[in-house]
Amino acid sequence: MRYCVFSGSSWGVREEYAQAAEELGKTLAERGIGVVYGGASVGLMGTMADAALAAGGEVIGVIPQALMAREIGHKGLTELHVTDSMHTRKAMMADLSDGFIALPGGVGTFEETFEIWTWAQLGHHQKPCALLNVAGFYDGLVGWLDRVVEEGFIKPNYRGTLLCENTVEQTLEAMAQYKAPELGGKWIKRGER
Repeated sequence: MRYCVFSGSSWGVREEYAQAAEELGKTLAERGIGVVYGGASVGLMGTMADAALAAGGEVIGVIPQALMAREIGHKGLTELHVTDSMHTRKAMMADLSDGFIALPGGVGTFEETFEIWTWAQLGHHQKPCALLNVAGFYDGLVGWLDRVVEEGFIKPNYRGTLLCENTVEQTLEAMAQYKAPELGGKWIKRGER
């Protein structure tokens, strides 16, 4: 069992972000759940990986060659895969993982999270996808997604496939209990909600 963690290559301004990254890495290792992540040694990515390693966990990094120097590829991982592109990176991370957790992060974290969530909608996988809502980081996004449902662009049952919890413990429990729903057709007919 492995979970992929998407997160920032920066630390953000709140200490709670780094604390949650440490707690997530440590908790996954203690539960025997391997970590797959973006391969950096800096930011929340590095903090989470270091905590998992310190607790004896398996940590697999996947980083494109173009980001090895910019994100400072981690040298102490169980495995580090260097890919030729971001597309290859994301496909490998998905193949290696049984679920996905997004810590706070920037555009890259959002892009990776939304792509893997879209893959679930398209039937490419039935793995849990979760936002770890540290210090309310994802409150605005969750409100916006609920608005998108109200406006008829996302079906309610599909919206429910992106979990959002406030603590590491709640997130891991929700992922353990996750059962992919029958999504039916992707498209919403005119006038349907």
